[in-house]
Amino acid sequence: MQAMQLDPDSCYKALISRDSRFDGLMYVGVSSTGIYCRLICNSRRPLRRNCTFYPNAAAAEQEGFRPCLRCRPEIAPGNALVDSRNRLAVALGRRIEDGALNEISVPALAAEMGISDRHLRRVIQDEFGVSPNKLLETQRLLTAKMLLTDTLLPVTEIAYASGFASLRRFNDAFKTNYRLNPSQFRRGAGGSKTTDRFVFDLAYRPPLDWEALLRFLDKRLFAGVEAVVDSAYLRTVSLGGRVGWIRVRPSSRRHALSVEISPQLGRAIPGVLTRVRKLFDLGAEPERIALCLGKLAAPCPGLRLPGAFDGYEVAIRAVLGQQISVKGATTIAGRFAEAFGDPVETPFAKLRLLMPTAKRVAAASPEAIAKIGVTSARAKTLLGVSRAMVRNPNLLEPGADIEAAMVRLKALPGIGEWTAQYLAMRAFSWPDAFPATDLGIRKALGIEDEGRIIAHAEVWRPWRGYAAMHLWRTLA
Repeated sequence: MQAMQLDPDSCYKALISRDSRFDGLMYVGVSSTGIYCRLICNSRRPLRRNCTFYPNAAAAEQEGFRPCLRCRPEIAPGNALVDSRNRLAVALGRRIEDGALNEISVPALAAEMGISDRHLRRVIQDEFGVSPNKLLETQRLLTAKMLLTDTLLPVTEIAYASGFASLRRFNDAFKTNYRLNPSQFRRGAGGSKTTDRFVFDLAYRPPLDWEALLRFLDKRLFAGVEAVVDSAYLRTVSLGGRVGWIRVRPSSRRHALSVEISPQLGRAIPGVLTRVRKLFDLGAEPERIALCLGKLAAPCPGLRLPGAFDGYEVAIRAVLGQQISVKGATTIAGRFAEAFGDPVETPFAKLRLLMPTAKRVAAASPEAIAKIGVTSARAKTLLGVSRAMVRNPNLLEPGADIEAAMVRLKALPGIGEWTAQYLAMRAFSWPDAFPATDLGIRKALGIEDEGRIIAHAEVWRPWRGYAAMHLWRTLA
């Protein structure tokens, strides 16, 4: 198998028209400048003979092209899991993007995914056209480029935050690939920098219904941990041993979300941004989804499928939501955060708690959990999920086999089909998950029989998760 082949003529037409549907799905390398760009770049259009097209940034950098300073490939939207011809490749790509290889080796990641080292390397090469190490290096360099452009972090801090083991290795990689040392690049990159916080833009493919996203999250948040204030999403964050806060709202400069990150989270920035991308579904292709869903999506083509900033908290929220109203579950979620979350200081009155950890909840008794207002059976389910996460922190990492991952979830006491499908939608970011047993979906469709609902939803494959979001929207 060869890496994905792109039709140059079709790609050039998309480049000329600055077609946002393909932003982040392919890049153009321009031989006359040695630069590669997103297809929406506002630079002067290159001649066709000078253009070569690549399916990802790593493939362009492998051919010696440097990232454009104007369109900034490092903030481009990514790919949805369903888009790949190979789920395993995308699952591996996501783990690498999330920094897995900063903690473990390629053979260890292969073992974690249940495959051989050789097979992992072949899958990455076939799908992305580069080796795992090149994919990792490109991810680290693009992260460093963003931090050099948008922050005043010292170069040494940026090196470690980007995943490099030493400043020397960082400098060598940067100069080899970009033909400048990091300090020289920072002087020429410009960018907006502040000292009291970090601010980054993360791009998406329009349209994006921001207010609909906020309404969905606002109804399901953990009070004290999350808040929606003045059309912005705020939350506390504990990641990599660092504690702080973020605020997310639409960018005023481009089709992007502006992400403010507290200075305490400096070295955790890459992980924070990865989770923001997932939470707000920034890899979605709304026009393609709307085309499949037809009339169902027509009133709101920018509706997204919210993911998870943290899989464990979505799992807890899903269990709390079993067989009770959304409003009632949110009330109990606030009690859960109050009972098991640690206090934290932030500049926002509504943010005062860290999300409870699986380890802390796993150490509690069923009686202590039941005090938040749940039944003893539900308390045991919350305890079981927490203990399962302690035993296997990758429980909510689906890997290549979504169906097998859902079977593992349903093996946990108290996790049924609805909960597994909901977690597939949000924790796994699986766009074809569909909770056919959901009462709201039954009401929206006017169909009671589960088999008939599943048959009715076949026309929406592989975007049934988005169909569920649109059906729920009709009931709001």
